[in-house]
Amino acid sequence: MKPVSSTNRPGFPLSMSVPAGQQITTKSIAASAQNIRTAPSKQTENLPYRAVQGISAGMGLDSLAVRARMVQKLTAQGLQDPRVKAAMSQIERHRFVDSALVNQAYEDTSLPIGLGQTISKPNVVARMLELLVKSVPGKLGRVLEIGTGCGYQAALLAQLATEVYSIERLRGLHDKARANLRPMRVANLHLLFGDGMLGYARGAPYSAIIAAAGGDALPQAWLDQLAVGGTLVAPVQGAGGTQALVVVEKTSRGLTKTLLEAVHFVPLKSGIG
Repeated sequence: MKPVSSTNRPGFPLSMSVPAGQQITTKSIAASAQNIRTAPSKQTENLPYRAVQGISAGMGLDSLAVRARMVQKLTAQGLQDPRVKAAMSQIERHRFVDSALVNQAYEDTSLPIGLGQTISKPNVVARMLELLVKSVPGKLGRVLEIGTGCGYQAALLAQLATEVYSIERLRGLHDKARANLRPMRVANLHLLFGDGMLGYARGAPYSAIIAAAGGDALPQAWLDQLAVGGTLVAPVQGAGGTQALVVVEKTSRGLTKTLLEAVHFVPLKSGIG
């Protein structure tokens, strides 16, 4: 993979396929969640969720039912958009974490992915994706993700958009994301190695931009590369050092910024490493 300054179009032709019998719809999500809710086995009904993942019949980590249970919990926490629910039911989060942590993959917690970085909590990922798509009736157009990390959110974005450019500044994580995503063959996802604070001008304008790291201000490059009618969702750091989500909507008359709840992300940094 060449750095983003290359004149070649970045490519990571990876089309995400769904195994036979695993077509994902909001109806199948609800059905799986209902099965979990109403039919626990006598062996597992009093065990914590992590234990149930390991021993419940037909509920291995690659089971739709396990992901449906996660989505059920996210729905109870406020997730509403059926597109985000369907994406999170399809993408297997445990495939993006280290083997020692797979039993925690579907818990609502952030997990280390190496080089001082983390995979965000499922409810934070769901919240940001829902903010990104809420004003769009169908699929997003071209999306820019700042901070590929292990590739989990990039895989989700590929379900919600026609094309995704995801940029990572740390070579080790860029390589890890490529390895994680390669078996999924996601045709509309392009992984880039470069400085995310610069965005990626060659792919602009973007209908949506999402960032997984927070600084004290939004880089001007991101605002310039956002299309009119587009939405940007990112954490920003306030004067006291705390972070909050900000939603930026770009109109023909300028930018509208809305500050939301407190979050905790890794710091936004420039350069590559």
